[in-house]
Amino acid sequence: MTSSISGGSTSTASGAEFPTVLVLGCGWLGLALARSLVATGHRVLGTTTSPETMATMDTAGIEPHLLRLGPDFNAPGEALLHRLLSAADVLVLNVPPRAASAGGYPTLLRPVHRAVAAAGTKHVLFVSSTSVYPDEPRLMRETDALSTRDAASDVLRAEGHFVPRYGQWKSTVVRLGGLIGPDRAPGRFLAGRRDLAQGNAPVNLVHLTDAVGVLSAIIEHDVWGHTFNVCAAQHPARRDFYPAAAAYLKLESPTFKEENGVSGKTIDSSLVRSILPYTFQHDDVLKALEYC
Repeated sequence: MTSSISGGSTSTASGAEFPTVLVLGCGWLGLALARSLVATGHRVLGTTTSPETMATMDTAGIEPHLLRLGPDFNAPGEALLHRLLSAADVLVLNVPPRAASAGGYPTLLRPVHRAVAAAGTKHVLFVSSTSVYPDEPRLMRETDALSTRDAASDVLRAEGHFVPRYGQWKSTVVRLGGLIGPDRAPGRFLAGRRDLAQGNAPVNLVHLTDAVGVLSAIIEHDVWGHTFNVCAAQHPARRDFYPAAAAYLKLESPTFKEENGVSGKTIDSSLVRSILPYTFQHDDVLKALEYC
């Protein structure tokens, strides 16, 4: 079912107020985040492209709405998006680039950008990816990839559309490492594959618990105006991590080519740790296998 929409923050029995949150994209991560926000007292509006997910969202206390961006996005969709944004204090924009055709991610999100401006949205939390960084064997900090509207990267251009130029709203961009967790066990990623490259490259992963924890903490503590890398602190080599992950599931281990030297980027997540009052739960990604 679809709940009616009205504006304003949610008040609890104790009188404390929580911002109403719109999670645009209740997939694997978005649904987990929405559930967590409901559990802490927020009113949560959520969108999905899947009619089957509507009942799951409703049961979880999330107000479900069917919304699909893309070539078929039409006037009723625009009206719904505007109503949802008008009712929310915070937009969590969690639409993955794979939802767009090649080169079309900024175009896919353009109606959302227009609606944010028209609805007077106060805060935008943009869920992005550490894939924006070049694959070079060095430490990557947030300043190594800049959100601009004319960047070469589709994702960086999309980020740039939601970093306000004139102070219309406040935004924070969160660049997540590779997501692991329940139903996304890394032991399955490369199991049984042979002679893989970049065995010496570090893994840059983040557990679902920490992704949700960081996103929730940004909303809870009003931490706006930042770009954050979000990744586990430990970065074992691919040739060490993925065989261990496969073995944990009793699957065939992948093998890697013999290579000299170091390859692959290492994502630095020290900035978010220095600013956000959140403690990561799964910094040791090998120990995190138990929770996937």
